[in-house]
Amino acid sequence: MEEAWRFADLRASGLSKTQIRRRADGGRWIRPYHGVYLDAALRADELARLRALFLRLPSEAVICRQTAARLHGFGEFAPMSRTVHVLLPAGVHRPRLRGVTIHETATPLEPVTLNGIPSTSAARCAVDLARTSRRLDALPVLDGALRAGCNPDDLAMEAISHGGLRGIRQVRELLQFADAGAQCRQESQLRLVVIDGGLPRPQPQLPVVDGFGRLRYVLDLGWEERRVGAEYDGVSHLDRTRARRDRERHNWLAAQGWRMRYFTDLDLYRRPRHVVDVLRDTLTG
Repeated sequence: MEEAWRFADLRASGLSKTQIRRRADGGRWIRPYHGVYLDAALRADELARLRALFLRLPSEAVICRQTAARLHGFGEFAPMSRTVHVLLPAGVHRPRLRGVTIHETATPLEPVTLNGIPSTSAARCAVDLARTSRRLDALPVLDGALRAGCNPDDLAMEAISHGGLRGIRQVRELLQFADAGAQCRQESQLRLVVIDGGLPRPQPQLPVVDGFGRLRYVLDLGWEERRVGAEYDGVSHLDRTRARRDRERHNWLAAQGWRMRYFTDLDLYRRPRHVVDVLRDTLTG
């Protein structure tokens, strides 16, 4: 059963303009894009809205960047964006649509299909995002792509094929630090602050076992030989139940000789030098 229709197709099926308008005004349909109607029950369904969008796009169009990252499963690692991102070959007509950002490419497109939606590959999506984002946002994208199952060799080859494009040098540099073990965007950013600060490269998601070899905790970042750990404290850590568990965890780790350091968004985004100084003192102390 169809979920979206072009206005022209509805008219061709025999519906009058009045009938179409009544169904929209009555709440049965919504109009996400000019000339396209969608079953109102699918209002919150991103995939349905994307399929509706393709009724207005040229046949060469593919989803890209943040939108493609969500389809590939690493959207939470990408910078925030409120628009749908679409990629078109150079020279193809670029329609102007509310809430849609059209990008143009001169490099060949080899799209994949995800849930019926043409998209850039995971590697192309990650490289495009990483080369056009600030450095602190670029590494999380590469981490997220690897975590979602993207092949490291595909990322490297994609970076090579983008030679000469703006930001590609950043991608090639950061690929050596990319790690599939990262659990969230801020963890990747904290790791990059540490690396850029000249400190030894930490291990993400470092497991800590007890005297019987049983896994007790997993640290965001850690230097096992020096028994130093670093973690990002987000909003969830303000919860009272979570705070109790965190205190118990901290006390156990301290009793085992681990020196833990915790950082917030203030540290990460406004005073990264403080993060580096604290960890350098801890690692050398």
